[in-house]
Amino acid sequence: MEYYLGIDIGASSGRHILSHIENGKLKIEEIYRFENGIKKINGEYCWDVERLFSEVKNGIKKCRTIGKIPKTIGIDTWGVDFVLLDEKDNLIGNAVSYRDDRTEGFMEKAFEKIPKDMLYLYTGIQFQRFNTLYQLLSIKEKHSDYLKRAKTFLMIPDYLNFLLTGKKTAEYTNASTTQLLSSFDKTWDYNILDTFGINKNMFPEIRLPKTKLGGLRKKFVEEFGFDSEVILAASHDTGSAFIASVCNDDDSIFLSSGTWSLIGVENHFPICVPQAMDYNFTNEGGIDYRYRFLKNIMGLWIIQEVRRNIDNKYSFVEIAEIARKYRNFKSIINVDDDRFLKPKNMIQEIKNYCSETNQDIPEDIGEIAFCVFNSLAYSYKSSVESLEEIFEKKFKRINIFGGGCKNDLLNELVAEVTGKEVFAGPSEATAVGNISAQILSLGICKNLSEVRELMKKSFDIKKFNK
Repeated sequence: MEYYLGIDIGASSGRHILSHIENGKLKIEEIYRFENGIKKINGEYCWDVERLFSEVKNGIKKCRTIGKIPKTIGIDTWGVDFVLLDEKDNLIGNAVSYRDDRTEGFMEKAFEKIPKDMLYLYTGIQFQRFNTLYQLLSIKEKHSDYLKRAKTFLMIPDYLNFLLTGKKTAEYTNASTTQLLSSFDKTWDYNILDTFGINKNMFPEIRLPKTKLGGLRKKFVEEFGFDSEVILAASHDTGSAFIASVCNDDDSIFLSSGTWSLIGVENHFPICVPQAMDYNFTNEGGIDYRYRFLKNIMGLWIIQEVRRNIDNKYSFVEIAEIARKYRNFKSIINVDDDRFLKPKNMIQEIKNYCSETNQDIPEDIGEIAFCVFNSLAYSYKSSVESLEEIFEKKFKRINIFGGGCKNDLLNELVAEVTGKEVFAGPSEATAVGNISAQILSLGICKNLSEVRELMKKSFDIKKFNK
């Protein structure tokens, strides 16, 4: 039996998902899980990348324990964040999280050198204050010595791949989130780097998903007791999730539902027109040089923080069931308001927003949760309407995948509010999309259409009528 290991690391947790193909279906099992999160170091919110890599190794070792040795391994994480390495490949500074406020005001400073419309034309990437470009500009101003010492720039999954294999690469889908990639040339935009005085020599060569990096470092072969081939997944988690969609036509909208909600369509060329910029859509890289024309929405991060504020008293399933009883609660929040990015107390921030906008203030957990779910549905509706305006057509259905697709209440609200058919699944889209890049690289599936047919056969998909 051949096994393929997908290591999927999100903002709150990471999982090792082991898979194999049996009777024409992709079978998956979670063999290891660990917590992730940001912590404050020297006044900055940071990722503990040393611990992350330790957990990556722990999960790989678990394969040996259960006697299922993976032929291949792939890693995906979130986008935009990175590390800098010196000439000896040691970390320079912290691996700062996109949720840190160090980038405050740097987007506006960037527009002084490259006007907003031109930056969008060059990169096709939506404007969010935590984009990698603005993180680098912050470092340049506050820690200029870091960039002088830096010899290598690596996105988080590229760094983990480097630690495993010794190979330095820049995987395309994650690199596309930086706002440093040319949307048309699909490589680092040296004009942008030169304009902002950022050393272009520290950026590795762009490589596509399905690229084989080779085996593990010798010391890890000895530590694990086996060797595996590391293959580039679409290392931006949403890039992997889109691979696993069960829809493969031009009438479908994709919605990756997790900590972030990413809603959009798959395209074969970037759309960098002013209308797309005004609606703040992004053109992120996908597998086979496809483009994910989508919008980032705050997503279930808000309900994750609400749950944390009540000391995790209820599970997410229980919160959704409690919220179902409050369908008459009408207050709506703007889920994309920056105030919800990293508030001290999410529940209080929701209440403050409703008070400031002269709406009913949610009091108990049911009202608060329904307010969040309903607000997400209306935010999706707005994005659907924008997509239909840009493409001058009506879309028929929405495929919701990722962990959030298990929330039946939210799926019902999306169908009700948008008036579209909703197909929910697969829930493990990111991990199986990661694994799909591996089986494509090995030639087990010949193309993306075959992968999506495999998804339909392998996972239960629920339908919600409009």
